[in-house]
Amino acid sequence: MAGLPHLSRRHFVAWVCGALAFASSPLLARTDDSRARDLLLRADRIRFPDEPFQVDVVITTFAPEAEPEERAYRILSRGNTRTLVQTTAPAVERGQILLMRDRELWAFLPNLSQPIRLPLAQRLTGQVANGDLARANFAGDYVPSILREEIVSGEEHTVLRLDALDRWVTYRSVNYWVNARTARPYKAEFHAVSGRLLKTATYRDFEELGGRIRPTRMVVEDALRPGYRSELAYSDMMPRDLPDRLFTKDYLKRLSR
Repeated sequence: MAGLPHLSRRHFVAWVCGALAFASSPLLARTDDSRARDLLLRADRIRFPDEPFQVDVVITTFAPEAEPEERAYRILSRGNTRTLVQTTAPAVERGQILLMRDRELWAFLPNLSQPIRLPLAQRLTGQVANGDLARANFAGDYVPSILREEIVSGEEHTVLRLDALDRWVTYRSVNYWVNARTARPYKAEFHAVSGRLLKTATYRDFEELGGRIRPTRMVVEDALRPGYRSELAYSDMMPRDLPDRLFTKDYLKRLSR
C-alpha cells in the first residue's frame, strides 16, 4: 500500500486551517440551515396535514394527589394561520371557542358579548398552552438550526434548535428531537425567554391517522413541578373544506351563542 504523502509542519498547519475555515464557511452553514428547515417541514407534515383538516383531541391532566381531569376539543385548521379550537367537553364549557388568525388569538365565550384577546403562551388546561393547540406547525413560527446528533433507541436523531420568529410565538425557543432518517418527531423541550426549561413533550403511539402514520399521543410534563403532566390523545382526523368565513369574529359570535 502506498504511504501517505509527507507533509511538512508548515503544510500541515495550512491544511488544518483550511479545513477549519471550510467547516465554518457560509456554504456549509447554508447547507446545515437547509437541512434543518427540510427536517422541520417533514416532521411538521408527519404531525399534521398540509391541507385543511379536522381532528379531535382529548386532554387528560394528572397532578399529585388529585383525580385526573379530562377536557375534549375539536380543532379545525387551515395552514398555520387559521385555526378554530372548539371545547366539546365538559358540558359546562361547551360552546367556548378559540380563534386564531395569523398571530392573533381570540376567545369566544357564550356568556360574553365580545371576544377576548389572549396570548398564545397562556395556559389552556393542565400543561397545555393555547398555542399548543392553535398553532399546528413549528415551521411557521421558528427559525431552525442543527444543535447536534444523538442516538435514541438505536436510531440517529437530529436535535434542532428552534428560535422564535417574534415575541408573539408561544415559546422563546424549542429543542426538538427528530429522527434523522424518517423525520418522525420524538421529543421537544420548551423554553421561556429567560432560557428556563418550562416543559417537555414526547410524541408516542405512532398509528394511522388522517391517511398516514402519525403520533396519536403527546405527553407533556411540567419541568418546574414534578408529577404534573398532560396527555393529549388525537383521533378522527380528516380533511375538511374550511372557507375563510369560518375564521371571522362575526361568524363565531353567532356560533358561540
